[in-house]
Amino acid sequence: MKADNKNNLWWLAAGAGAILSARAIYRSLTAYNFSGKTVLITGGSRGLGLVMARQLAKEGARLVLCARDEIELEDARMELAGKGAEVLVQKCDVTVEQQVNDMITNVLNEFGPIDVLINNAGIISAGPVAEMTLQEFEEAMNTHFWGPLYTIMALLPSMKAREEGRILNIASIGGKISVPHLVPYSASKFALVGLSEGLRAELKKYNILVTTANPGLVRTGSPRHAIVKGHHKEEYALFKILDSSTLTSKSAEATAKKILDALRYGEAEITTTLPAKLGARLHGLAPSVTTGIFELVNKVLPGEGGIGKQRAKGYESESKLSMSSLTEKTQQAAMRNNEL
Repeated sequence: MKADNKNNLWWLAAGAGAILSARAIYRSLTAYNFSGKTVLITGGSRGLGLVMARQLAKEGARLVLCARDEIELEDARMELAGKGAEVLVQKCDVTVEQQVNDMITNVLNEFGPIDVLINNAGIISAGPVAEMTLQEFEEAMNTHFWGPLYTIMALLPSMKAREEGRILNIASIGGKISVPHLVPYSASKFALVGLSEGLRAELKKYNILVTTANPGLVRTGSPRHAIVKGHHKEEYALFKILDSSTLTSKSAEATAKKILDALRYGEAEITTTLPAKLGARLHGLAPSVTTGIFELVNKVLPGEGGIGKQRAKGYESESKLSMSSLTEKTQQAAMRNNEL
């Protein structure tokens, strides 16, 4: 009997190994090759966008980076071109449809068809919802929903004509679970997740694959560009500490690799960081539990008051705590990723 059990276990293990090997072979055969492909990255001048550009450049992709800041774009272009990448930069505010259409036309004229679109441009406002105004909600929706929609709609005709294309929408775990003190951000990311998932279902028939990325906190160095309200120094310090901790965040390099692999293999969705995965799983099973947890979290977050509805940038909200050893990893990432 014992011998039979051992044989059964051996066959089960062998079968599982064969399935995994076959899956790995299939994935390698069907993997998308970025070499020679033209990849457009919105918000590509710094942070996660720039990190993805670096990794794609190593694979031989032809890069198009768009952002609002010409100086940041030129810094990114010089870095990438200095390492041998073929790169074109375009100043563009993706929240303005005409600018997006003009940018796409310029790229098509100068670089030819765009094979891959990565919607990465982002904005974040932190503070109690009572201190938020319609401006924060409008900015978030314009950046995270309308911006991606403008770029996608501008590119769809050429992708459909070629019957080929890849689209990666950088959403957030905040687009799966709404987080206290980040309500405009979460609401807009929820909208992007809905757009992205619906597009995948409809565009597959044209051989256009849409991938939704829902990263947790990523150490890109971006908190200094956040908009903070209320007790802004406390809000910012807490945000920066969580962003810097290896328990709650993941490096930009590791995150970019995971996200690009999901795009490479045509996956529908990718969630990064263990806390984000656990949170999404729990919220799917018991949403009342996660909202109850966040109700408790909200009680210990900074309350209303401070500068109230006035706005301050992260770099205007530095304090001894936000510049302490607890945030060292975020500060280092800011220097690496063109965030200063």
